[in-house]
Amino acid sequence: MKLHRRRFLCFAAGAAALPATPSLTFALDYPSRPVHVIDGFNAGGGPSIVARLISERLSQRLGQQFVVEDRPGAGSSIAAEYVANAPADGYTLLMATAANTINTTLYPKLKFNFARDFAPVAIVNSAPFVMVVTPSFPAKTVNEFISFAKAHPGKINMASPGIGSTPHLCYALLKMTTGVDLVHVPYRGSYLPDLISGQVQVAFSTVAQVISFIQASKLRALAVTSADRVEALPSVPKLSEFVRGFQAESWFGVVAPKHTEAEIVEMLNREINAAGADPQIRSQLVALGTPPMSMTPLEFGKLITQYTEKWAKVIRAANITVQ
Repeated sequence: MKLHRRRFLCFAAGAAALPATPSLTFALDYPSRPVHVIDGFNAGGGPSIVARLISERLSQRLGQQFVVEDRPGAGSSIAAEYVANAPADGYTLLMATAANTINTTLYPKLKFNFARDFAPVAIVNSAPFVMVVTPSFPAKTVNEFISFAKAHPGKINMASPGIGSTPHLCYALLKMTTGVDLVHVPYRGSYLPDLISGQVQVAFSTVAQVISFIQASKLRALAVTSADRVEALPSVPKLSEFVRGFQAESWFGVVAPKHTEAEIVEMLNREINAAGADPQIRSQLVALGTPPMSMTPLEFGKLITQYTEKWAKVIRAANITVQ
């Protein structure tokens, strides 16, 4: 999910302006050197920006630099494999997303198992999607969209950032629950120009990716995919208000190599949760439509398992494969 450079610079500047409150003395000598946070997507994307916000806060609190490194490719699997093979000393962390749980099933030949080979540290924020259509599309509600789609099977083009991406799986879940038959059009680059012009008619996009276009009436928001309404789009209903039980959202969080000391994991969990609770960071995340979350490492681990199992069922039921 791409964000404008101006917004990135504003967020980075905002994070840098946070007060450098010293952290409590930690029993272990950690961190005693720079910590590397590996991001599996391109610089400027949502995970990269969130990683930098949190890393800046951790640097201030813990007195050592937390340096973000972008290692994009294979839906974050390249970065995940790198971190899985790193020493379990707390100095190499992964900015993980729900995509990592999807990849467990989507890429059966991975050299690591996401749920097995990582220690959950802390979830940072949720990243719900919003179902958007081009303004000329005749449907103005989800019910109208479903009725129109059923009356015109195979005639509506649905854009996504790629086969097996979370937005693609949002559609697969919608098809399973409602029976709508859309034409999936995967893109390697941005699909927004084609969506706005009407060459494709619908997409499940991150809120941050399309909120400015919604506000400018260049796209119409039908529903958000989260369990709750999104603060940044308060008038947009939940998709579950029309399709019972529908929920599909991503999240960003930090994980470490398996066997990282529990004391390090617990301390990082406290510090990351504190960052998410900071009013300035919270307001920045909320403005992006990615509200902060807080969990213990155990709770985060359970969420990873739940997402892995949920998307495995969708991928297998929809027979989704990557070349």
